[in-house]
Amino acid sequence: MPSYGFLSTHPPTRCGLATFNSALAAQLTADGTRGGIVRVTDHGDDQRPAPGVVHTWSARTPAGWRDAASALNTFDVAIIQHEYGIYPGADGADVLPLLRRLTVPSIVVLHTVLREPSARQKSLLEQIVATAGAVVTMTDTARDRLLIGYDVPAEKVTVIPHGAAELTGVPVDRRTRPHLLTWGLIGPGKGIEWSLRALARLQDLEPTPTYTVAGRTHPKVIEHHGETYRSGLHQLGARLGIAHAVDYQDVYHDQDDLARLIRSADVVVLPYDSREQVTSGVLIEAVAAGVPVVATAFPHAVELLTGGPGLVVPHQNPAALALAVRRVLTEPGLATRLAGRVRPLAADLRWPAVAARYGMLAERLTDVRPPVVSAASA
Repeated sequence: MPSYGFLSTHPPTRCGLATFNSALAAQLTADGTRGGIVRVTDHGDDQRPAPGVVHTWSARTPAGWRDAASALNTFDVAIIQHEYGIYPGADGADVLPLLRRLTVPSIVVLHTVLREPSARQKSLLEQIVATAGAVVTMTDTARDRLLIGYDVPAEKVTVIPHGAAELTGVPVDRRTRPHLLTWGLIGPGKGIEWSLRALARLQDLEPTPTYTVAGRTHPKVIEHHGETYRSGLHQLGARLGIAHAVDYQDVYHDQDDLARLIRSADVVVLPYDSREQVTSGVLIEAVAAGVPVVATAFPHAVELLTGGPGLVVPHQNPAALALAVRRVLTEPGLATRLAGRVRPLAADLRWPAVAARYGMLAERLTDVRPPVVSAASA
């Protein structure tokens, strides 16, 4: 098996990429395969290295990509998480010279593929794909968007779904009242205000539902706007007369606590405003856990839930959101049917299966890697 170097944000940084990279790295090295994290940090991040981190690339270090590339070159394959906002340079452009400096094959995982990128974002992503050994998107929607909207070779692109933890063995802690759940880092665009308005329309149910909003405010939101969004949610709930039914858990749950919370939900509600989101780890975790999902029509939800384990509703439409939740809670057999549609998907979404596909892709790249010719033998 090849050894793996991983480039990404990473715990203790709290964001979707850090969580994803941590889980993927843990799975690919669980059998003792050598691996190491090259961690990308920004202003305000805890700079202390976590276990498994072999190098830290700080945004404060000029040309830090050079040393980061050198660290990755000590492994057989580099797996690089890509978002425009996590690397230094305009639109994260410093990841490109890093890729060009690598002497080992690289797999670039695209967490975002914009439908209408700026000219610079489009050019940058095209150059990243051209330089990488292989590119992974997590949905067919993202792959199609990449092939249609960008000048990239189709043979370089592989679809591997976002992984999910195994939660089916976690005991189901059903509550006395129907339990709605949204979790993840909180900030504008999460659409929680629409869920609150939907909850107000469900107060005629007996018993009335409760709603848990679990997660800290996104660090970048706090940096620029403080807790304005969260405060606005509290004020809206009070005006709607539902504050007593909403539990804001301003914590970052560890995996065990999060598993129990997910399994206690009757409906996971994903009311996101985004029309661009082609990957959602929260959506995958909810589906894999067998919990019915009601989501707005962001691309990943449309792909995964249509005709599948959830209901899709229009954006910013609390009436439609409330109606879908009401159906799941009251329509005989619907919740069971939705949960049953998970079974054909679940095995492919578990982390062991997902990591195995990354392993096969890495082995394919190392198998075709040309031999290094030394100066003495040339």
